Amino acid sequence: MKDAPLILASSSATRQNMLRSANIPFESIPARIDEESLKKSLEAENAQPRDIADALAEMKALRISDKKPGALVLGCDQVLAFEGSVFSKPQDPDHARDQLATLSGKAHQLLSAAVIYEDGKPAWRHVGVVRLQMRDLSCDYIQGYVDRNWDSIRHSVGAYKIEEEGARLFSRIDGSHFSILGLPLIELIGFLTIRGVIKQ
Repeated sequence: MKDAPLILASSSATRQNMLRSANIPFESIPARIDEESLKKSLEAENAQPRDIADALAEMKALRISDKKPGALVLGCDQVLAFEGSVFSKPQDPDHARDQLATLSGKAHQLLSAAVIYEDGKPAWRHVGVVRLQMRDLSCDYIQGYVDRNWDSIRHSVGAYKIEEEGARLFSRIDGSHFSILGLPLIELIGFLTIRGVIKQ
């Protein structure tokens, strides 16, 4: 069997589905890194949210690239930035409710970083930025939303999925839908087309 021309350094079902839907051949090899420790270290150094997302994506791409010479390895990460703070995935339903209550009625950004490594060196990178304005949410709605959706939103920063009931949380969204889902797909397609990985 011929090796896929692209390796996704992630087990994310959402990112895999995006690549499959766009008919981009790939292989998935999850990168094992301590994301929380790296994120905390970068925050302690006062790194900007954009740089944190980029560094996490880069670390994943590098980890797999070292093991797969000659392959294009795609690392991805997404960070939620709100008033100078970076949100992580909710630890439990109470944490999810707290995150949503904090974001209620206010704007935040999602930064979706993608980095491609080849032979241990960076070949391409992009950070998609999306600005989201959340509606004013009642405590009762937040409670019910988390109860109904916890199994799905537990893996999402900000405790929502825009492709599901999370669409009801927002009054305005400025930016790419693909970046909201965690992968700046249009920009990635541009790079893969230039490299000849996919044909137009």
